[in-house]
Amino acid sequence: MGNSVFNMGNPTNRALLTPSRSPSPRTDNLANLPIRIKDDQNPQAPSPNAMLVDTPEEHIVEPNGVDNDDVAIITPEADEKEAPVLATDYKAMKEHVLPALIDEPPILEDQVHTWEIKGWRNLNKKEHGPTFHAGGFPWRILLFPYGNNVDQCSIYLEHGFEADEMPEKWSCCVQFALVLWNPNDPSVFHHHSAHHRFTKEESDWGFTRFLELRRLFSQPYDGSTRPLGENESVNVSAYVRIVEDETGVLWHNFNNYDSKQETGYVGLKNQGATCYLNSLLQSLYFTNAFRKIIYQIPTEQDESMMNSAYTLQRLFYQLQTSNTAVATSELTKSFGWETRHIFEQQDVQELSRKLMERMEEKMKGTPHEKALAQMFSGKIKTFISCINVPYESSRVEDFWDVQLNVSGNKNLLESFQDYIQVEKLDGENQYYAGDEYKLQDANKGVIFQSFPDVLHLQLKRFEYDIQRDTMMKINARYEFPEEFDAAPFLEKDADRSEPWEYELHGVLVHSGDLNTGHYYAFLKPTKDGNWYKYDDDKVTKARKLEVLEDNFGGPFRLPNGQIRTLPQKKTPIMRPNSAYMLVYIRKSRVDQILTPVTEEDTPPHLRNRFAEELAAREARRKEREEQHLYIGVKVVTDATFQQHGGTDLTYFDLTPDQDPGAPIYYRVLRQDTMEQLVTKIAADLGQDPRRVRLWIMVNRQNKTVRPDVPIMDLALTVEETYSKATAQRDESLRVWAEVAEEVNADGEPIWPSHQAQANGAIVKDNILLFLKWFDVESQTLRGAGHVYVRLDKKVEDLVPVILKKMGWGEKLPSGEKIQLWEEIKPTMVEPLRGKETLKAEELQDGDIICFQRTHVHKSRLGLGESKPSEDAKSSDRLTDAREYYDFLYHRKVVRFCPHPQKADVQQYPQFELVLSSKMSYDKLSEKVGEHIGVEPTHIRFYTINAANGNPRTAVKKLSNQTVERILTPPGYGQMNLNQLSDALYYEVLDISLAELDTKKSIKVTWLSEGITKEDQYDLLVTKSGVVEDLIEALVKKAKIPSEEEAGQIRVFEVSNNKWYRDLERNYPVISINEYTTVVAERKPEEEIGVTDPNQYITVFHFQNEPSRAHGMSFRFLIKEGEPFSETKKRLEKRLGIKGKSFEKIKFAVVRRAQFSRPIYLQDDDILYDKAEREDYLGLDHVDRSRSARNGGGDLFLKG
Repeated sequence: MGNSVFNMGNPTNRALLTPSRSPSPRTDNLANLPIRIKDDQNPQAPSPNAMLVDTPEEHIVEPNGVDNDDVAIITPEADEKEAPVLATDYKAMKEHVLPALIDEPPILEDQVHTWEIKGWRNLNKKEHGPTFHAGGFPWRILLFPYGNNVDQCSIYLEHGFEADEMPEKWSCCVQFALVLWNPNDPSVFHHHSAHHRFTKEESDWGFTRFLELRRLFSQPYDGSTRPLGENESVNVSAYVRIVEDETGVLWHNFNNYDSKQETGYVGLKNQGATCYLNSLLQSLYFTNAFRKIIYQIPTEQDESMMNSAYTLQRLFYQLQTSNTAVATSELTKSFGWETRHIFEQQDVQELSRKLMERMEEKMKGTPHEKALAQMFSGKIKTFISCINVPYESSRVEDFWDVQLNVSGNKNLLESFQDYIQVEKLDGENQYYAGDEYKLQDANKGVIFQSFPDVLHLQLKRFEYDIQRDTMMKINARYEFPEEFDAAPFLEKDADRSEPWEYELHGVLVHSGDLNTGHYYAFLKPTKDGNWYKYDDDKVTKARKLEVLEDNFGGPFRLPNGQIRTLPQKKTPIMRPNSAYMLVYIRKSRVDQILTPVTEEDTPPHLRNRFAEELAAREARRKEREEQHLYIGVKVVTDATFQQHGGTDLTYFDLTPDQDPGAPIYYRVLRQDTMEQLVTKIAADLGQDPRRVRLWIMVNRQNKTVRPDVPIMDLALTVEETYSKATAQRDESLRVWAEVAEEVNADGEPIWPSHQAQANGAIVKDNILLFLKWFDVESQTLRGAGHVYVRLDKKVEDLVPVILKKMGWGEKLPSGEKIQLWEEIKPTMVEPLRGKETLKAEELQDGDIICFQRTHVHKSRLGLGESKPSEDAKSSDRLTDAREYYDFLYHRKVVRFCPHPQKADVQQYPQFELVLSSKMSYDKLSEKVGEHIGVEPTHIRFYTINAANGNPRTAVKKLSNQTVERILTPPGYGQMNLNQLSDALYYEVLDISLAELDTKKSIKVTWLSEGITKEDQYDLLVTKSGVVEDLIEALVKKAKIPSEEEAGQIRVFEVSNNKWYRDLERNYPVISINEYTTVVAERKPEEEIGVTDPNQYITVFHFQNEPSRAHGMSFRFLIKEGEPFSETKKRLEKRLGIKGKSFEKIKFAVVRRAQFSRPIYLQDDDILYDKAEREDYLGLDHVDRSRSARNGGGDLFLKG
């Protein structure tokens, strides 16, 4: 075997070629799978980066035989047999086998190495070629002559480092080709090409299915007269091109990638569809002056997670200090967003503006209340200037961003020129310049008076397509510069004391189409630093090519400027990604805007809070790490038992802060002895440790938990005791702490049972019973302590013991008895027979006896045989313990909330009631009615949506309806999982439910003051009624003057913020559409008597684009020949909007056929002539109500 190496020079040209991608690895019989192997290694997952492959027939797989689709394919334009090159012509072959790369990385060095292979049949299963050097690193060819677990020969390129020679964190980006050729006829060859990032983990890359073995020696190759190998000899040439990794992530697979370590910055986690939010937040964060202003907002008195200023401060501080990607969940929760909002992509411009508004509100009254406006706000003048007379009408407004048209413009400067383009008003479109100048030729347009220090430019990539009748993304190529001069777009007398030159700071990108896509950002954090790509939680260094050229949009271009097309179809391949928002900073203010932000700039209370949280996290981490060393112990004492009001001795899943009857919790070392545990418990009880004895509590077969046996060996560890305890179903050791009532002369305890004797024997004379008292008067159940009793004693012998323990004297008053019950389990409470022995009643250690005092008249002497009177049964009062236990088992705490739309929260507050789940609907109504002081027949209940807390459907009154069925309906499954099972909304009706069934409920919006005030009323109208009945119900409910007193009321429907139809007075209410908004208003005097529908025009509100409708729509009377200046006066009165708010409204005729192109009106226009029958009058102004609304996709920020 021999080899040769040729240096192909260090070319400086850069090439770009976009590969065509094969839809399936086998469709075109093209090799498309990257390979990284060593048969004695366990390789990591293959690189997800595209590998360029130049091989027309072969199919590449990984060494383990697994196909991988994540590779781009290059299809050669000519078959190899037609290639006018020889394998010995290395320069020509290099051009043939190394296609230009789409990434266009700079080429550092080209090398070619040929390995002469002889005696093929004598080769080992795996062979390494001689080492050669390229880019200063060693390389070699790796060959599997008989295939790497396939029936084809396998050839790879691998680095030639010895195990201990490789530099730390070494990587090298290489484009390479492997050419197998006939030494006797170099025109016969076969090749594949690829590119790869070689690392320690991915040390080799190549082609498992390089060539079928049968085609190597035994037959002519591809129409040639000779095979590839003759006399068992072939040559393999490796063409190696070392390229520069400018960003450090070229062809990176991002396994174990650390953004902070590689770039010094961290990303933001994507919650679902919040990439648009992440890109905006990163842009604002790296506007350092903005970050400093946010830190100045006073939040030390309101460190609430519902305060958006505080959560934004926290987010910025974490971006500043964290080593890993930061979550945005705190911020979005403070916005009031729910899960569904997290998965809805919103408009970035609107989000930015609302965030600015919210932060401005937080800064009111502080020295920085105008800081945001000074940084982000400029001024623009809208004007109409007469050409021949000195008359101009103008209005100056603030702007926070500029929306530039992409459609019809090639670049940013053209868009600015288009923005300030002047429209000439002449001929029939002359401007009315007042009584002095009458109609005049005029120029109409806008001009900038000033630009902000930080200029946000919104590129209108999404526009309404009238042909498709939908919004579409504009993918046309649109260029933007790294620097530009904004001075040409300013009015002549603007302040030019310093240049209006701007430099690019950020590019926010959208990749995808209208309905789906992804957002990320390119930002330059420092004045003279590098660009970085912020793609959710990943931050990478970026080249200027990626920032500019790659985000101009339009078709992909080849290095020679030609448009890249699809094979055969010649259709241009369009880039899915393009810039939609640009951030420029005024060059003279860059140092001020990008001023460094230090630790001292952050609020002290914020730093302290994070220090506390870090300490708490460390404590929790340490606790988790040491958790295996500790075990929990839950202790029931006489004190906790006496506070317990339920079944068993306690509820082990509760804590003392939740229930005073809950067990006391100890966290102790597993290797502590029981003696140490007893000492600790005794200290808390204030007792001598010798007088405290612990009993193991176990799960009985009937699912109760009771004391079983006392722990006699205190030398055992806690873990040993836990392990020996039988029937444990808890991660903690559960014990009952007994305190000895008697001691001997030496202070040693005298135990009534399980007393250890001197000879080691255990004496068990008595059984341990626990007592509970059911107090009929207070309707409560409480622990009353414990007693020891001999098994041969009768049940009635417990009565004197109970009387003494309760302090009730030696005998009860005449007519009173003690009833005794055994609490076997929560659903089984049985009376005890007084004449039977404890043994006959099968009582044992840990059993619970419940007793109660009861009045018994003329009854036999017996225990537990007295029966309640009929009067007692009919009341809510429970007269015996068995009934009370049944109540406990079915006990349910239900929260009742006033209906958010149908109840007065001031009059009817929220409350809780303890109910039985068996309670009927009527009984439930009685309980609630008694609590709030209303008739039970006038209460209606609603179930509650667990996901958003909104009311669901009204609860129907059925004969078999119970509280349990209402809260957890039968068949409770996926359909009802989103219903709260412990809460209901309630509404107090003006009529009974029975009468309500004959009515139809209609929600009516009453316009009392133009359209500025909307009052909502829920009206009940007889189902057989008409609109006139609806009007009468409105007058009564809203307490407004009748039609005779104040004028006629009309009713109409609105759908999607546009007038739908008027409802005639005799229209049946049963036919009113449930999916429209029903609106009522006084009919204006000027419209009384006007019946011609052609004299009306529909008025609606929109913001910037007619598709973004909002507010209340209505019909408006138009008058023939009336100038629009007079029409506006009537509109102002009708709207109820006055002053500056009305002046900010722009009016436009919106045609159905050209809905996206409003025709804005001037004062001298005549609306009657401009508008056609089906046109709208659009009112263009900011939707101030959107932030207060929740749902429908509207963006809102609450905190």
